[in-house]
Amino acid sequence: GEAMEQGLRDCCRSIRIGKILIQSDEETQRAKVYYAKFPPDIYRRKVLLMYPILSTGNTVIEAVKVLAEHGVQPSVIILLSLFSTSKGAKSIIQEFPEITILTTEVHPPVAPTHFGQKYFGTD
Repeated sequence: GEAMEQGLRDCCRSIRIGKILIQSDEETQRAKVYYAKFPPDIYRRKVLLMYPILSTGNTVIEAVKVLAEHGVQPSVIILLSLFSTSKGAKSIIQEFPEITILTTEVHPPVAPTHFGQKYFGTD
């Protein structure tokens, strides 16, 4: 979501931003939390969870669990994603039916990688 952060800051200057670092094991696809820091009153706020390319949904599910541990109800979380797969969106909704997902495109079965390639200059 850090790739989306500057755009959010540009339009919402006073927004409070927290960070979660989660990485998935390439072989098992299991997500592991390495870092999480939030505003102390996050449990009283609406949360924009930004994740540019949603593939399996495993990382987002883990992020929502971390937010829940900090008192955030899934019903106040809005997931912002540029590209999603139907499988990833379905897995998140199955785990957290009250979450809101906003995405620009749904790609079955594999999410496109061109955003990351363009953003990081690896194309």
